[in-house]
Amino acid sequence: MIPIISTLLKRFLTRWNAPFGYHHLLVLAIPLIISTGSWSIQHVIDRMFLTWHSEAAIAASMPAGILNFTIISFFMGTASYVSTFVAQYFGSDQHKMVGPIVWQGMYVSLMSAFTLFLLIPFAPTIFTLIGHDEAVRILETDYFQILCFGGFPVVASSCLAGLFSGLGKTWIVMFVNIFSTIVNIVFNYLLIFGNCGFPAMGIRGAGIATVISACVNFLIYFAITLGPYYRSVFDSVRGWRFNKGLFLRLMKYGLPSGAQFFLDVAGFTFFILIIGRLGKVSLAASNIALTVNNLAFMPMIGLGIAVSILVGQNLGRNEPENAEYSAYSGFHLTFIYMSAIAALFVFFPEIFIGIFAAKADPEKFREIFELTVILLRFVAFYSIFDTLNIIFASAIKGAGDTRFVMYMISSLSLTVLVIPTYLCVVIFEMGLYAGWTLASAYVIILGFVFLLRFKNGKWKNMRVIDMEK
Repeated sequence: MIPIISTLLKRFLTRWNAPFGYHHLLVLAIPLIISTGSWSIQHVIDRMFLTWHSEAAIAASMPAGILNFTIISFFMGTASYVSTFVAQYFGSDQHKMVGPIVWQGMYVSLMSAFTLFLLIPFAPTIFTLIGHDEAVRILETDYFQILCFGGFPVVASSCLAGLFSGLGKTWIVMFVNIFSTIVNIVFNYLLIFGNCGFPAMGIRGAGIATVISACVNFLIYFAITLGPYYRSVFDSVRGWRFNKGLFLRLMKYGLPSGAQFFLDVAGFTFFILIIGRLGKVSLAASNIALTVNNLAFMPMIGLGIAVSILVGQNLGRNEPENAEYSAYSGFHLTFIYMSAIAALFVFFPEIFIGIFAAKADPEKFREIFELTVILLRFVAFYSIFDTLNIIFASAIKGAGDTRFVMYMISSLSLTVLVIPTYLCVVIFEMGLYAGWTLASAYVIILGFVFLLRFKNGKWKNMRVIDMEK
């Protein structure tokens, strides 16, 4: 036993100190982990406050919020893909191309604002068709309409964050996101409950707080982008003009990324909306379980982004071996983290669920608590396999293999998650656990598909940029 431990420790230390090993990756990833973790904490506290406010508010927040995010996700996935362009341009020393590609992403952000504004009048009809209880439906409509006003700053912020991430300046992303998270939490506290003289607005206050936070996030990013360093080195101001050729190149690789993001979120949106037909208790428990899942999952998205950046930069330098090495370093770290979190979900679920019960009615919350404990076991199981999704999908997207990711998510979402969930829950009335079993199967199968694609190695010859300087 001792020799095995000694060998493992020696290998760990070797990879820790190696270029693009654990230490190299974590220097880049830790700010992104903290950044995505702060986003997750923001949503957990948001849901926690709404749980304290009312059962109807927490039941309404997830369907309305995830439906809004589903629509935004298409534009976010497209605009934020500028990070791969920036990483490859930076790696190949084509610095003057950085500003222009970022501005093409900003034009995608304007498209998102126009789309979301058009949807606002249709919100009552959309949530009537979904068929939730009337009390929940009214709150869903209000929350969705308010969130639509925050579409542009959310997408634009993801685009500008792609600039700093692609350059490896991840500490900027961390500080901006932490500050905007604090803004969101403060305004949630003031506007949901009516503290410090503010009106008590419930779920409407939560929506307004989210929009304010998004605006603050965007304004800080934009101000930094206009600074002298970015203007002189990367043409962050002079590159503002619409560039048809560059925009079409972003669409070629970014649109599949946006479609993939959209289809992935849409699949789980459909899942949560169908679960809502089982009643408020099942919906509330599923909302809490997925929120807790995000608390564990989102920090590792930061590590996935770091892997994507290193893959992009190394391919820009024509060093695919280093790109591959960094991806496996990311997988090892993510697997260790997610395994530990999965164990906590199984053996100490009350740590995560307890915060939602703190100010909720004990009698009403007891059934939700017991059901959430069981759902967290599903989360624990599929979280271990989700490491394959996080790392290897990020790696091949960092190379430009976005169409494969889109095709796989669209086909598997439809055939493993969406259609089977509808049949099992609505048609055959097999209940909540059948739906969660299908969700787990979807995550697991998808993970192995991306692992096999990565090992195939086709991504090593891909580039999203013109390598001619």
